[in-house]
Order: sequence, then structure tokens, then C-alpha cells
Amino acid sequence: MEEDMNVRKKAELTLGGGVKLPEGFVFPYRLSKSTAGPGAGSTSAVFSFEGHRVKKSISYESGEFELRDDNGRLSMTRNGESFLGDVKIEPVVFHCPEQAFFNLDQRCIFNCAFCASPKLDKALNKGYTDEDIVSMTKKAVGEQKVVSVSLTSGVIGSIDDTVRRFVSCTSELRKAFPDLPIGVEPYVSNEDHVRALKDAGATEIKLNIQSPNREIFGRICPELDYDNILRLLRYATEVFGKGKVTSNMIFGMGETDEETEEMMELFCSSGIIPTVRALRVNPINRDSLRNAIGEQPRVDADRAIKLARIQKDKLEKYGLDTRECRTMCIECACCDLAPFRDF
Repeated sequence: MEEDMNVRKKAELTLGGGVKLPEGFVFPYRLSKSTAGPGAGSTSAVFSFEGHRVKKSISYESGEFELRDDNGRLSMTRNGESFLGDVKIEPVVFHCPEQAFFNLDQRCIFNCAFCASPKLDKALNKGYTDEDIVSMTKKAVGEQKVVSVSLTSGVIGSIDDTVRRFVSCTSELRKAFPDLPIGVEPYVSNEDHVRALKDAGATEIKLNIQSPNREIFGRICPELDYDNILRLLRYATEVFGKGKVTSNMIFGMGETDEETEEMMELFCSSGIIPTVRALRVNPINRDSLRNAIGEQPRVDADRAIKLARIQKDKLEKYGLDTRECRTMCIECACCDLAPFRDF
């Protein structure tokens, strides 16, 4: 029963607003300024409680949640009411706790409605070279626990150009870290791209279907190829292996739970682990989402928990386990309910 309550609290925290900090509160670790993922564009920190961790935007001015500091003992309230009694702050390596996760380039030639990254100020683009990423990872490995390295990116120039950048960076990382798991999250258009990333040294790959509903996908990602993504996901399991391929599936864009469950069944039966993620609407993506799919009801904790439990059933049915993932979003587990890790 206590486990169920903690799962609900994680769901509410992930889906809720930001965290207000006590006046003068000083973080013990470097803050994260993400250019990818649900928190793109915000300054965030990772909070943990009872074995769960959540990355949240932070502010000294306002927030649905409020961090309390009682002589070093941290707790959290929600709208003035007690919410979490024992909270810890976890260090972020790069973007994630215990993981060096780099965005090679936030810009993108595509215009997916939910994605905030290409809409961010271009001055935020970090412009890391392969050498920068290797050097930063080496420094991190020498100073704290690092379980893996992960790479994501918008598509710049062309799909071929961007895959070549992934291959180049992955190759350099593999030379520097022969035994460290490396995850890649590209957009690919053919089998050669998938094979090249594996040959470069990637151990896991994430190819995102984004929606279980083909028609919704066509509205939110009008320039991408739905059928080709599905085809290459299946091919990726042949190259990387069962349980080494993941895919974002966003809910809250008008799809039904039945459609989401059907896609989970398709994925898990093919050895693909779905990353089931609630839609996050923010000032950066609100207008583009409204234009693409209209106003949608806000995702609540009940639906998030229901879908996560269906996800766990599907994973168990086909012998898959998120605890065997070593990179990217499932290893991080800050933005979503992760079966086997959270419950």
C-alpha cells in the first residue's frame, strides 16, 4: 500500500508544476539546464524520495510544490499541504543523474509540435565537439558515479549528416570508454544508419514513434515517416538485440488507452521497450500543439499509473525488464513512471 502511495506521489510530482525553493537556498550540486526532453528550456534539479527520482523545474518565486529546509532535512509541500516528508537532492552528471547525456544539437529541420528544443534561443545551443564530449565525460567519470553515456540531437542539414555526427561521436566515446554503455537517440531513415551506429559502438538505440495513433502522428510530426520508423524499430532489434531498443510513446495527445496498449503489445512482442511518456505542455510548445491537435485534457496521475501498469504487464509477458536498460530515459527514470524501477 505504501508502495502504491509513493508511485502516485511520483506521478503527481512528474505531472505537476515547478518547485519553489526556500529563500537563499543553495544547491549542493550543479543545476541542469536542459535543451532536450520534457524539461527543455528550464533550469532543473533532481529530487529523490523512497527510491524514486524526479527532475523538476525550480524557481525562487513560485511553484505548485515548495521545498522546505529544516536544518538540512528536506521535505516538500504541495499548495501548502504536506506532500513528501523526506526528500534528497541528487547530483546531475550531464542532464541526468549518474549519466552523461548530451544533446549534440538542439536545432532541427523538422517541426514536431510537442518538441521545445528547436524553439529555444539559439544562443543556448552548446555546440559541443566530439572532443568536448569525450573530455567532459572523462572529467565526470573521475569525479562521480557515471553508469553510461547517451546522445540525442535534432536533425541538422540532413538525416545522413546527423547520423554521421552520431557515428563520429559514438566512435570517439567508444575508444575512450571501451566498457561504458553508450545509448543513441537519432532519427534514422534506413537500415545502414542503424547498422552504422551499432558498428560505431552504440549498445542501445532509441527510435521514437511518438504516438500510437497514426493520424495524430501525422499532425504532430507531419514531416516524419511513421511506417518507416516502425520498420526500422523492428530492424534495430535484429541489430542491437531484444531489450536494447526503446521508443518514446507520448500519451495525452488524443489517443485512446486501447491504442496505447495495442502499440505496447506490438513493441514488446518485437523485443522493443516502450518509453510511455505523458505530454508536457509549456509556454514554448503550447501554440504549436494547439494548432496540431487542439486543446487536450491534461494528463492526470490515474491515467499515468494505469498505463504504466499495463506497460509492466506487457513487458513481463514478453520477458523484458527496464532494469536491464543502461542508457537514456529509462536508465534516468526522472520524467516517467518506469516499471520494475518505480514499482
